[in-house]
Amino acid sequence: MIRAAADYLKSRLAEWPRTAVVLGSAQAAFAGALDERMEIDYRHVPGWPVPAVEGHAGKLIVGRCGGTRVTVMSGRVHLYEGWTPQDVTFGVRVLGMLGLKSLVLTNEAGGINPSYRRGLPVLITDQINLQGSNPLVGPNDNALGPRFPDMTRAYCPEYRERAKQAAAELGIELGEGVYAGLLGPSFETPAEIRYLRTIGADLAGMSTVAETIVANHMGIRVLALSTVTNMAAGMQKELSHAEVLETGQAAAGDIIRLLTRVIPRLDA
Repeated sequence: MIRAAADYLKSRLAEWPRTAVVLGSAQAAFAGALDERMEIDYRHVPGWPVPAVEGHAGKLIVGRCGGTRVTVMSGRVHLYEGWTPQDVTFGVRVLGMLGLKSLVLTNEAGGINPSYRRGLPVLITDQINLQGSNPLVGPNDNALGPRFPDMTRAYCPEYRERAKQAAAELGIELGEGVYAGLLGPSFETPAEIRYLRTIGADLAGMSTVAETIVANHMGIRVLALSTVTNMAAGMQKELSHAEVLETGQAAAGDIIRLLTRVIPRLDA
């Protein structure tokens, strides 16, 4: 089905960009800032999973960002919706087959590091997979990547440096930290957050880790940015998805400015 989706997209556009961005619900406005836009609804692409979570548009958008051609996945599906790890990473696989070389992932996350604040953009330096699954389980397709991919540089160090430089130029405060990916959809308990802090996590979320694994498997370099939409359980009175959306949308301006500045610097 991955190849069928890639063939369909090739029929719509002969040459696809070598850079792509996956937008979380809070960063959806970035797609509207692209020039020379072409949109394809996920429903029209063979096998492409369609998100049902509020804020995830479900569109594939091609356009220009600062003169650089880029593909945007506006919306993603999650394991907690009942999708498989292969479903969650379907889009990355398809774009990889179309020549993708650089992947920018965005998400909303709970802040575990006490130095963080709500609305802070955080550069992900590494990840901890606590989702209980891995998209590479099962027979390996050697045409896509090796059986045992190295995850030492899961988040490209060179891309991180370029993002930090771009943030400094824009005067945007940018944190750094380790992202723990959990299954969800319930938020973590205070005890779970204490455990995550103990094992070295700075952020907690419900996406990103599977996409990063698949990208590394295919030799695609990754840059990832979280928006701290809330402080984690036990660090504030209560948690709600409405707060996640509200804070994420309020902070989206900095992420959009940062993406617009850094994307042309990714040497795909």
